[in-house]
Amino acid sequence: MGKTVNSPSQAAALVAPDVSPGTGLVAGPADRTAPGPVDKAMEVLSALVATGAPHRLAELSRRTGLAKPTVHRLLRSLAAAGFAEAAEGGSYRPGPRLLGLAAAVLAEDPVLRHVRPVLDELHARTGLFASYAVRDREWLVHVEVSAPGTGLALGPRPGERERLTAGAGGLLVRALGEAAGTEDEDAEALAGAARDGWTLDPADPGAARRALAVAVHGPDGVLAGVLVLSGPLFTFDDTAAGMYAPLALSAARGIEAGLAAEAPPRLGLVEAEGEER
Repeated sequence: MGKTVNSPSQAAALVAPDVSPGTGLVAGPADRTAPGPVDKAMEVLSALVATGAPHRLAELSRRTGLAKPTVHRLLRSLAAAGFAEAAEGGSYRPGPRLLGLAAAVLAEDPVLRHVRPVLDELHARTGLFASYAVRDREWLVHVEVSAPGTGLALGPRPGERERLTAGAGGLLVRALGEAAGTEDEDAEALAGAARDGWTLDPADPGAARRALAVAVHGPDGVLAGVLVLSGPLFTFDDTAAGMYAPLALSAARGIEAGLAAEAPPRLGLVEAEGEER
């Protein structure tokens, strides 16, 4: 059985995970260079698509860590190119060109063509949020979500990000050796997640929702993404998780089968008659 995330650092991160698209321009250990104009523009775009659009200049400045004059200058350039659009009260929202690019990519992505029907079926069978997340450096990004039409917003929204140090999905990525662990990492939890291919958030009374994560591998055996089931904590106890896990594992295998079917054929040597390899 998959193990729950139970290290102190992960439990703390799950109480208030950082899932905002804009995270500020703070250089990480592997990035000591000062952010350039493109970095700043990308950060403004990320903040622009956060929940609650349109966004005021002060909010975008806070999310990105950039000065208001810098954000305003970038917004004017982005608006001129169609990537941003001025709204009421001096606020801004994503522009038509940005929306069009996003729609085109999502519609044509071969992985998501296999993911969408699987998520829809998994959501229909469980009533939970079913999402597919991919890794972006120290983050997991939920790129596709099948959600209940009504009810509490206790699942991820498309584009939402969560740190690899928070939650079941991040533990799974670390357990499979795709990212470095933390000093106080629970070795038993990592071993269980690597063995079973799935893991579960702890039943933390301070958290509103709980999630179960399952690994999805590509045809090359490398981790392609993470399938996540999320729902209200009060309906997601360990017994319920034990029932959901086989469904989620089966769904992940369905996605993998679709990805394998689209994999290009491997070219091999054509042996002449009578020849041996």
